[in-house]
Amino acid sequence: MGHGKSSYVCLPCRASYKQPYGGYGDDRERLCPRCARVLIHVGSAFAPPRRRDAAGWRTLSVLLNAGVRFHKSCCGGPGYRPRTLGEVRERMVYAERTGEPYARALVRPEVP
Repeated sequence: MGHGKSSYVCLPCRASYKQPYGGYGDDRERLCPRCARVLIHVGSAFAPPRRRDAAGWRTLSVLLNAGVRFHKSCCGGPGYRPRTLGEVRERMVYAERTGEPYARALVRPEVP
């Protein structure tokens, strides 16, 4: 049985690539075919924004730099992920106010 594919992203090129993923312990560096920079592993449940959607890629950049990824769970997709910069700002302000880590605040479906 073959291994599944997972998504890798190059933020400067605004490009996403599906590549075979060997599973746990597969720490090979994968390089962007356009710019030769290291690709970021984002998970198999990732749907990239369109290349011309600058706000979508900025939102994605904040999520990835905070450590949020798009891995499938046993019961479905990766869960809630903010799609707009407004949703990201709202959750980051909440994290600063409460002291909650950014990664946890960014995946909250609702901000109290």
